[in-house]
Amino acid sequence: MKTVGILNGPNLDRLGHREPEIYGKQSLADLEALLKQEAQALKVELLFFQSNHEGELIDTLNRWSQQKLSGIILNPAAYTHTSVALYDAVAASSVPVVEVHISNIYAREPFRQKSLTAPAAKALVSGMGFEGYCAALRFLVNKKS
Repeated sequence: MKTVGILNGPNLDRLGHREPEIYGKQSLADLEALLKQEAQALKVELLFFQSNHEGELIDTLNRWSQQKLSGIILNPAAYTHTSVALYDAVAASSVPVVEVHISNIYAREPFRQKSLTAPAAKALVSGMGFEGYCAALRFLVNKKS
């Protein structure tokens, strides 16, 4: 069975409370429940991890890469725009990483419109809300290589 890791960065534990006009009213638990439903239909196993700490995200991404997961869905959140270290971890990953953002980062403040991590990712999904995670999951499960 394929296994995909869902790696969420800073403040995503505040979904449903933080800026609901941008991120919606659903929680991280709601997102995980939606993805579990999608994973069941796709016959894939999921691992979930969320941290507000850059090093923990990098350690988890590296560990999942070494475990040869089928892929990783990464929402680096604010680290998208600031973390060369996270870029390096994505670039070094031996498994495909899809970067996901709930909001459309290209329609946000100018400092949010550049992703340092996306060039190292296999694909980028931005602005589709929680459905973006489902699209990324389907992409990783159905990819040919």
